Amino acid sequence: MELKRFIKLMNLLLFIFSLCMKPTSVSASGEVMCIERERQALLKFKRGLIDDGDILSSWGSGKDKRECCNWVGIKCNNESGHVIQLDLNQLYAYQLRGKVSPALLELQHLNYLDLSGFDFGGSQIPKFIGYIKNLTDLNLRNSNFTGNVPCQLGNLTNLVRLNLNGNNGLRVKNIEWLSRLSSLKYLDLTGVNLNETNWLPQIMKLRLLNILTLSDCQLHDNTLSAIDFVNSSFSSLYYLDLSKNYLTSSFTFQWLFNFTRYANRVDLSRNQLDGPIPDAFGELISLDELNLKENMLHGGIPKSLGNLSFYSVDISKNNLNKPLVELFHNLSETYTSTLDLSYNQLSGPFPDITRFSYLIELRLNNNHLRGFIPQSLGQASSIENLYLSHNQIGGKLLSNLSVFSQLEGLYVDSNSMEGTITEDHLSNLAKLVELDLSFNSLYLKLRSDWVPPFQLDVLRLKHCNLGHHFPKWLQTQYGLYELDMSFASISDTLPNWLWSLPSLEWLNLSHNNIGGRMPDLSSEFHFHKFTDLSYNNLSGPIPLYAFRSMEVQLSKNMLSGSISHICRISYSIDIKILDLSDNQLSGELPDCWMNKTDHLIVLNLANNRFCGKIPYTLGALDQLQTLHLRNNSLIGDLPSSLRKCMELRIIDLGENKLTGNIPAWIGTHLRNLSIVSLRFNKFQGNIPPTICQLTNIQILDLSRNNLSGKILQCLNNFTSMVQRNSSAESTEFIDPDDKYFPSTIMLHRYFDNILVQWKGKESEHGKLGLVKGIDLSSNKLVGTIPQQFSDMRSLVFLNLSRNHLTGNIISNIGQMETLEWLDLSRNHLSGEIPNSLALLHFLSVLDLSYNNLTGKIPLSTQLQSFNSSAYAGNNQLCGLPLVECPEDAHGPVVTDHGNGNSVEEDDKFITREFYICMAFGFITGFWAIVCTLYLKHSWRSTYFNFWKNIGDWTCVTMAIYVRRFKRKFQG
Repeated sequence: MELKRFIKLMNLLLFIFSLCMKPTSVSASGEVMCIERERQALLKFKRGLIDDGDILSSWGSGKDKRECCNWVGIKCNNESGHVIQLDLNQLYAYQLRGKVSPALLELQHLNYLDLSGFDFGGSQIPKFIGYIKNLTDLNLRNSNFTGNVPCQLGNLTNLVRLNLNGNNGLRVKNIEWLSRLSSLKYLDLTGVNLNETNWLPQIMKLRLLNILTLSDCQLHDNTLSAIDFVNSSFSSLYYLDLSKNYLTSSFTFQWLFNFTRYANRVDLSRNQLDGPIPDAFGELISLDELNLKENMLHGGIPKSLGNLSFYSVDISKNNLNKPLVELFHNLSETYTSTLDLSYNQLSGPFPDITRFSYLIELRLNNNHLRGFIPQSLGQASSIENLYLSHNQIGGKLLSNLSVFSQLEGLYVDSNSMEGTITEDHLSNLAKLVELDLSFNSLYLKLRSDWVPPFQLDVLRLKHCNLGHHFPKWLQTQYGLYELDMSFASISDTLPNWLWSLPSLEWLNLSHNNIGGRMPDLSSEFHFHKFTDLSYNNLSGPIPLYAFRSMEVQLSKNMLSGSISHICRISYSIDIKILDLSDNQLSGELPDCWMNKTDHLIVLNLANNRFCGKIPYTLGALDQLQTLHLRNNSLIGDLPSSLRKCMELRIIDLGENKLTGNIPAWIGTHLRNLSIVSLRFNKFQGNIPPTICQLTNIQILDLSRNNLSGKILQCLNNFTSMVQRNSSAESTEFIDPDDKYFPSTIMLHRYFDNILVQWKGKESEHGKLGLVKGIDLSSNKLVGTIPQQFSDMRSLVFLNLSRNHLTGNIISNIGQMETLEWLDLSRNHLSGEIPNSLALLHFLSVLDLSYNNLTGKIPLSTQLQSFNSSAYAGNNQLCGLPLVECPEDAHGPVVTDHGNGNSVEEDDKFITREFYICMAFGFITGFWAIVCTLYLKHSWRSTYFNFWKNIGDWTCVTMAIYVRRFKRKFQG
């Protein structure tokens, strides 16, 4: 009896348990809750994807995978079993790519679709998504969609949230479909081009919006009218982001104050808002975050803002130009915790901020503040982060700085601070996390046994005076992540304890006088992200541990020995930048790059003593963008493996002993090259025609080789030399881990330089974006100068000297209007100097010497200003600054000045007596004409019309005769 009761009780419990279980599991009878039609649709969707990470391994046709409601990213209805959610967001999708299958139309009960983070290869958003009519959430963020947003999305009338953020190739031509989404509460179209739409009236119809983000949508307000925002107040909108657009002050502010009356966060940063900040901001009674950063606003802060209790205000990078004291007077004293007025033109003394009892962070850097920091600043005990850099605040650092007991970040870099920092200044700053005193005249005098009350994450003391020795108190900073003591007058040796700081990842000790050897502490050294010991006096070999950093910069030292021991590392190194230039390193280059540094972006070994061949394995660096091997003793041909380095932008192999032909694959494979320097080697043969495929090239230096053949006529394919645009001056990469340390630099930059023959002297150029030129000098090139050179209008220098070129200087050379340096010397050029050369107004260095040029040097202020050596060695060339041409004294000469005006010159009858008579006759005739014209109106009119018509001819003629007149008397 008891057993029967027990069995009944267990059956009852099992029944209750089965009711509570999710229907996505297989029932006791083996029934699958997943609807077969929808399961097949999901499998078709999967077949359209490439799943590199096997993210969708749970999706399949096997018996153990029949229950699609258990698949990753899938959620079914608890009762019907219909698929209601497909959520493959960025947690999974970073390895998913392909296309969206129309099989999703079978999921008509789907209300949540998240495909964010996919890579759909620039395809268009499928129109059929607009027919999954039960959708309430559609998230296609960062999915690499391009083209027009389909108007069929307007069918999704149940949609509550729509996110198309991060698809920068998307655009909308007709936005009327958006107004049909009457249930929409969340709309994010960041990066979608709305430039062709009348966007505002359609947005106004979405009365339930809570969050609206239209950042970087190319919005303009010049098409808006007052009727667009009549009765437009939204009581539900609390977040508005219109940043990174082209909004001005014309209508934007007018509709904004109605549209966002109840908003608590408004972001209008990075627009073109001009004029003063309107008083109407004070009517936004719920506003607690306001971002007007990077506009053109001027004046001050309106008094009406004093009625609001802000949490955060950012008006940085504008043109605010009122005294800072006045601005602070108009702000609310309560609840303002973050205030950023940096990068403006604020003037006057530092104000009293003690009344701002909740102020935590204050940024006033990069303004025009003057005077001294008041002692009352020390009473603002709530301050945690203070930025006063790049002003003209002088004086000593506050003696009572320690009263800032809540201070977490102190930034006073780039001021005129002076004096000595002692323990008393820092004794009470127990919460200090970041300290930046850079670019001041401060001397840190701290006891060697001092133990700080704080634990720093960031310490920047750039250009401070730390004395000759390393501060020993740094040994107590176990959490120190970033340490910058560059330009700090340190002349010590590197201490061993420096490498054992457990959290240190950013170390900059450059531009000191640190000497001695780098200690060999490979067992104690942990991974660094950034190590810069450049511009010191370090000597000896480079220890192995030094290569355990993301950026290794050891240039401008006296390091010696080989670096082949890098091959002994048994693991892959995560180096992105390796700069060992300007040392005394020797031996052959390592030949083990294939497994060690596959993330390397910059390799700079220039100005050392390396020998041997360029290793073949260097071609394994498929991420390499910059390669500097200049001024070593490298020999042999260029290894063909370098063709695999297709990301290369800069290749500098000059001043070596490299031989062979310039390979054709430089043009066919390395299409991103912007700088090619193979100067001062032993290359021979013709310049390969494929080099014309380098459309991004801005410096091509093949000088001082043994190249032969003709100059290519396709060089005008160099688009960057034809068009006026600037080029990147730095190699950049982003370290994603820096997001955990927002105070550090997230964008890493490496500034390249290149050695070129510039205006007759060898010099290194760091402003690569401004220098564009071609140097083919000191070779064995023959033939004529191609006329196509004249198409390169942004060329800054051209050096074809010391070749065997023949023919004329190209007639339309004047079209190269940015040319500053032209050297065609020591060739066999003939004919006259083209008159268009006089149109090169920026030309500062010219050398046409030792050719076979004939005729007269064209007259211009520019060409006559050069020294006679610029024209030397052309025996049949005459005219200033050389000897006078025979026709100048004995015959007429017709001179074309490049503007269509020709002037006949004939001065064989001109003598000194002629000029005296001409002057007397001019004075007499001038007054006679003036008197006559004064009396007779009709004659006066005819006279002035006559001179108006021939004015240009007269000016040119008189200029020539005046020059001759001076020459006659000087002679």
